[in-house]
Amino acid sequence: MGAPGSLARRFALLVAYDGAAYHGWQVQPEGLTVQGVLGEAIRPLVGEAVLPVGASRTDAGVHALGQVATFASRRVLAPSVIRSALNARLPRDVRVLASREAPEGLDARRSARLKRYGYLIATGGVPSPFRRGYAWHLAEPLDLAPMRAALGCLRGTHDFSAFRASAGRDRQPVCTIHTARLVRRRSLLGVVVSADAFLHHMVRNIVGTLVEVGRNRRPPEWVDDVLRARDRRRAGPTAPAHGLFLLGVRYAVPLFPGGGRSRHTACP
Repeated sequence: MGAPGSLARRFALLVAYDGAAYHGWQVQPEGLTVQGVLGEAIRPLVGEAVLPVGASRTDAGVHALGQVATFASRRVLAPSVIRSALNARLPRDVRVLASREAPEGLDARRSARLKRYGYLIATGGVPSPFRRGYAWHLAEPLDLAPMRAALGCLRGTHDFSAFRASAGRDRQPVCTIHTARLVRRRSLLGVVVSADAFLHHMVRNIVGTLVEVGRNRRPPEWVDDVLRARDRRRAGPTAPAHGLFLLGVRYAVPLFPGGGRSRHTACP
């Protein structure tokens, strides 16, 4: 396991999890959390209580393919040993995909430059039992052309107050959406959004609003009106948590090259 070192070394983890059984990422007084089970798995490795810092505080029921977490250890540990040891201790719905020494000064949350989320919608008369926990099922088809037009209103730097939950009103609401697109594969529709920051329930509120447009209940330009109004009551409903995935996190320095298209990203 390694001998104690005089100075703490920092490590970064690339983590994937099924969020169905968890009350989100962040440790809470009651309820199972991803941060909590990961910290418990790290404890015997480092010989003390550790609370890993996550790039994104995903909500209850939200999944992750590319969460990034950092922690410190005074013990000398090999990254390959960390990954194997943690996966041996973690529940099967949480996996460490990669581990490495963190670049100097890197903090999983504060150093993040870009986060990418994806939301899955399944359409069709009969929902697949295999997508039950991972996609929002809608029986009727959606009109994709106006949905794509509506997404265009959200790209760029805006005040996203209309798309945040009331619980997240303690932080400034201005974010920059770099990419927002729809991907269709037969009966599956994916909404992919990359931004420098996200507000509480922001992606789920965007998706719920887009679905109103896809059902032809609202025109695409309505989304621009909602955005400008900065009023959550003007937007659509909040989409269910189980369709949302944290796809990846991008940093200024290379972190997990094997985890993404760019050598500067952990995004898949």
